[in-house]
Amino acid sequence: MTHQVQFPNLGISVEVNPIAFQVGNFTIYWYGIIIGIGFLLAVLYGFSSCKKMNINKDHLLDAIIAGLLGGIIGARLYYVIFYLSLYRDAQGKFQWSEAIAIWDGGLAIYGGVIGGILTCLVVCKHKKLPFLAMADLSVMGLFIGQIMGRWGNFVNQEAYGGTCDLPWRMGLIVDGQLITVHPTFLYESLWNLMGLCLLFFVVRRVRRFDGELFLCYLGWYGLGRFW
Repeated sequence: MTHQVQFPNLGISVEVNPIAFQVGNFTIYWYGIIIGIGFLLAVLYGFSSCKKMNINKDHLLDAIIAGLLGGIIGARLYYVIFYLSLYRDAQGKFQWSEAIAIWDGGLAIYGGVIGGILTCLVVCKHKKLPFLAMADLSVMGLFIGQIMGRWGNFVNQEAYGGTCDLPWRMGLIVDGQLITVHPTFLYESLWNLMGLCLLFFVVRRVRRFDGELFLCYLGWYGLGRFW
């Protein structure tokens, strides 16, 4: 399963194996490890910023757990809905067993964000917490997770762009042929890093109302995805 990835103009050529290690029949993938590290960093940032946002750490933990579950469900549901044909057999019957098999891949970030936001909204309403303040805290963690997560796409040799001959093009072997493409995983990772710095060093310091960081996140991330 090893992939060869090249950056011809930079003189870089690396062999990337999506599998980190195996224990018996159980396989651990780098994608999952990278996502896990991103999630851990996001949680640590959230805990370190609770006081500034006037949010109790226990309440934040409740929202994180609920948001994680809601995000996973939302990400999978979004993916299945938009790629419904992948989960039908030759007779057109929907295959529920394949639809819930998230370990085989297939998660959509927009669905994850929507699912996480809706779940967080329910938790905040139930515990009488300021949702917009919680959202401001959460989007910083989202940026951190997304910065890391796109490198999981690099390891899996996925989420790359169209063919190009630009100086920073990335070379991949697809169906036995070398193609050079836009490294869109890198574009989005850097775009999210810029968004995180903008929110952390600028917007957060002049934050005037709850929800301001959340709105900035939606605008910045949406603009990057549109481009």
